Amino acid sequence: MSYLFNALSLLIELAFDAVATLFLVRLLAEACRADFHNPLSQFVYRYTNPVLAPIRRVLPNWRRINLAALLVTWLAMLLKRLLLVALLGVAPRPLGLLLLSLADLIDFVLVFYLVVVFGWSLLSMFAVDRRQPVLRLVGAIVEPLLRPLRGKLVAGNLDFSPMVVMIGLLLARLLLAAPLFDLGARLAMGG
Repeated sequence: MSYLFNALSLLIELAFDAVATLFLVRLLAEACRADFHNPLSQFVYRYTNPVLAPIRRVLPNWRRINLAALLVTWLAMLLKRLLLVALLGVAPRPLGLLLLSLADLIDFVLVFYLVVVFGWSLLSMFAVDRRQPVLRLVGAIVEPLLRPLRGKLVAGNLDFSPMVVMIGLLLARLLLAAPLFDLGARLAMGG
């Protein structure tokens, strides 16, 4: 039974994380004003807009933050958590479940940024075409995090700002997401 549970939970996590990634990229691309003419940006827009358009009529953007995309991303985390808990056969308390899904969302965003910043910094060591659509989109998403530190942490020809940003993201996971997850787990189980 545990092998089947592990396989089902993996499939559930992959499916909902893929959906959450799509809407998170939409959220971040809009917030960072990524180039809309980028084919990857158009792909993300094309597949997220049918879901977001009706929600945006009720929940408009706040500044450059697409609240509808944020809501859908959080709902994906909530549904994922609900299905995983249902597989266990446990009935969690609603407040704890909501807090767990919020912790999942925060952790998901932090891990997403960790992967993107690491990939961006790794690719910056090689001679790659900066006009490539993925690199343009990733560059637009990463730039707001790196801009405050860019050029301030240079030793020789190495810029250590991506490493400092990644350490900050790891600390945020430990100091923000993990305590929220623990609190949500306690509330969900009635402790």
